[in-house]
Amino acid sequence: MDSRVTEQRNPRTAEIDLASAVEIVDLINAEDRGVATAVATQREQIARAIEWAEAAFRAGGRLFYAGAGTSGRLGVLDATEIPPTFGADPTLVQGIIAGGAPAVTRSVEGAEDQPDGARADVDAAGVRTGDFLIGIAASGTTPYVRAALERAKAVGARTAILACSPPPAETLAAADLAIVVITGPEVVTGSTRMKAGTATKLVLNTITTGAMIRLGKTYGNLMVDVQATNAKLKDRSERIVAEVCAVSRDDARAVLRRSGGSVKLAIVMQRLGLDRDAAAARLEQAGGKIRAVVPGPPPPVK
Repeated sequence: MDSRVTEQRNPRTAEIDLASAVEIVDLINAEDRGVATAVATQREQIARAIEWAEAAFRAGGRLFYAGAGTSGRLGVLDATEIPPTFGADPTLVQGIIAGGAPAVTRSVEGAEDQPDGARADVDAAGVRTGDFLIGIAASGTTPYVRAALERAKAVGARTAILACSPPPAETLAAADLAIVVITGPEVVTGSTRMKAGTATKLVLNTITTGAMIRLGKTYGNLMVDVQATNAKLKDRSERIVAEVCAVSRDDARAVLRRSGGSVKLAIVMQRLGLDRDAAAARLEQAGGKIRAVVPGPPPPVK
């Protein structure tokens, strides 16, 4: 038996190859139900990661993910979604994946076993003191991830390991924080794209979303730093301004034009009767948080 939880066989799915299509759905769904519960066991560690990410951002640092295979792709995915969702600079959250860009869309065999590649990738990304690097390894044993953590720590960055099986001592020694979400044996033995992958995405989403919220990227639960890069997001921007400021869609559209497309600025401009420069100054003084500038909470959910 392999000591790695993610490599062990799952007795509940031992005869899944005899199951009907609907029985397969039921078996997989039954296993998936436990993922969120497993993530909840790491609530304090995840909260600390949010605080560390926020601290890095406020001090001019960045958040990096380092992983291989599914773990690496999930890191790249989360990093890629931060700019359009929260209006953040694309360099603020970055994904480092074994095998480089080609590994995002296809498997690069053997890349996860190359610690020299990890060290080179961390250096190429410019990881430095003040940054925060999270290594992602479902099995907890990926050589690429351990080497990335060691290199990041050596240059003065904070480090954390996110795993779904207890990492070995060498990996833990390279991490200032361990987030270990035990999701148990996979439906298909060793296929960590399933429960472990789901848990990984939940944790990464929570860390970056939490950090962005604490930076003032939301007003209540409204996405006020959204970048209106398509018709759906343009519509969302107009709806947010119209709802928060109790104005018509046409008025919301007009103030958004004056704000340069910034929902956050448009809200402050409309609510306080300020021009764009004055609204920007007030927000900067308040650390970017609308609640510290505009009196009262956002409107209640209808």
